Amino acid sequence: MSASESIKLRYDVNGEDFVTCGQASEDVKRTLKGIGIPADTIRRVSIAMYEGEINMVIHGGGGVAQVEIFDSEIKIVLADTGKGIADIDKAMQEGFSTATDDIRELGFGAGMGLPNMKKYSDEFRIDSKVGEGTTVTMTIKF
Repeated sequence: MSASESIKLRYDVNGEDFVTCGQASEDVKRTLKGIGIPADTIRRVSIAMYEGEINMVIHGGGGVAQVEIFDSEIKIVLADTGKGIADIDKAMQEGFSTATDDIRELGFGAGMGLPNMKKYSDEFRIDSKVGEGTTVTMTIKF
């Protein structure tokens, strides 16, 4: 890829299907392997993106995941039109979750999604408005 080129990927995340959740991050992982991105970067992207997909299903009713791969960084934008995050600082605390009991019974909702997304990103931003949705933007450099 030249400095002015990028690879753009777009995925619709189904907000009602835990079975297909994670397919976008798996496809991105395959794409990154195929173009020779370093393994550690692939791992970070996979974790951050999977956590985001799960959050979109649990809290956002699904949404759109967009990934853009550049020469030295990968930008991930996850956008939903769900209920939004009322208190972002609280939502960023490890262990805090608004997941329902039935979601927890499925093994999700441990309150590590947003903290892990931030941990594995070099740049991390949340834009959220209650009643309108949330957009998370992550950049992972390599």
